[in-house]
Amino acid sequence: MSTHSGNMKKFVGFTDQESFTQIPDSFFRQLLKEITDPDELKVTLYALWRVEHMEGWLRFFKIEDFAEYVAKPSEALEKAVKRGSLLQVEKKPICLYFLNSPRGRAAAEAVAKDQRDATEMIASSNPPPERPNIFKLYEENIGPLTPLIADALKDAEQTFPPEWVAEALEIAVISNIRDWRYVEAILRRWKEEGHAKEQDRKDTAEDRRKYIKGKYSDFIEH
Repeated sequence: MSTHSGNMKKFVGFTDQESFTQIPDSFFRQLLKEITDPDELKVTLYALWRVEHMEGWLRFFKIEDFAEYVAKPSEALEKAVKRGSLLQVEKKPICLYFLNSPRGRAAAEAVAKDQRDATEMIASSNPPPERPNIFKLYEENIGPLTPLIADALKDAEQTFPPEWVAEALEIAVISNIRDWRYVEAILRRWKEEGHAKEQDRKDTAEDRRKYIKGKYSDFIEH
């Protein structure tokens, strides 16, 4: 194993307690080989990561969003736009950037057609919230992570909306059944039968009977 030198800060390694961002295959098949400017690579990777942590259809970036990662974001963004990995929409008094994906193209087209300026559009929309970290939620509500549980959490993160997972964990805590199989049974029931947002959560005994005595009872060990 090679040693680091100078003032380089040693990376402690990836863990099972963090989420993982999906990267399109085309990034590795094409862009990674073609992008030679480190700053362009940084803004592209940041956009791929950040868009996955946004909610809603209007997922855009402003130039200052990239300032933490590159010294001259305008130059790096110009290259990314020219390459086609990002889209640029000029809305006075600023420019907005979108990932060149089906969702991003649709959003960029809608923004370009909107008669309002960028300031008014941004002011009228809520900032996109960060999705809850499913590993942190589990540790805070259920218990320590194990490799098997970490794999199950990763699968759930790809299968169910994050707000469902948070709510199912809350039900488990209220019902005093701190077991991932119980949480998973709730999520599967919602996926098959629909998520009732107006469901009364106050009657915890009823919630317990609903998920233990139903057809998903085989997921729970008594």
